[in-house]
Amino acid sequence: MQRDLLLLTELIDAGEQAQQLVHGVTPEELTNDRPRRDALLWNFTVLGEAAAQLSPDLKQRFPTVPWQQPTRLRNRIVHGYWSVDIGILHTTATDQLPGFTTQVRQVLDQLTHDNPPAPEPGPLPGH
Repeated sequence: MQRDLLLLTELIDAGEQAQQLVHGVTPEELTNDRPRRDALLWNFTVLGEAAAQLSPDLKQRFPTVPWQQPTRLRNRIVHGYWSVDIGILHTTATDQLPGFTTQVRQVLDQLTHDNPPAPEPGPLPGH
């Protein structure tokens, strides 16, 4: 469970970073800005890795979240880097990631609500 919580946090962070990287930037500007483009590719890779490593139980518990999409995109980036269309990544980050990130945040919120962290141990009574 703790691993899933960490991975969900990574998904949210990478999704938000990808959205910030394309905000106010055209696909053409993104294509010509190598550091920004590389950062976007990295964040999509992190999204795919984190999604792939989530437990099967979590994925089954929340079947409406498209868990496999980030993994498929990650595989496309990693195994076909030279043929990745930056315009598609820009559109994905702009149009699809906000909804996906919201879904993941809702899953994380539900899991942390259902399983709140254990309270810190305090002094024993009478001591």
